[in-house]
Amino acid sequence: MTKVTINPGVCGLITTVEAHSDDQMEVKVTVKSGCEAVRKMMEELGDTFDAFACCLGKPGTSVFYDYAREHFPGHASCPTLAGILKCMEVECGLALPKEASITFEK
Repeated sequence: MTKVTINPGVCGLITTVEAHSDDQMEVKVTVKSGCEAVRKMMEELGDTFDAFACCLGKPGTSVFYDYAREHFPGHASCPTLAGILKCMEVECGLALPKEASITFEK
């Protein structure tokens, strides 16, 4: 199982993700989020996904981004969707577990 915590910044709406895959092709994700839009997305999309379809497409083309494009309030820079996908990638052996961050310089 792979677990991540996503802190999207100033909104403070922390999201935790757990991904589990038995075959590195189909992945089940459990998402807990302070963000109502993320919670609703997961209710509507379900919890089991084709890892290759979600993680190996061009940026912004997964079912998560398709859903967000139609239903999320405007906030293009939210890192939550990328964090969910990164968790899925690592669980299915499509990426290595390495910290990612956005750091503001003064």
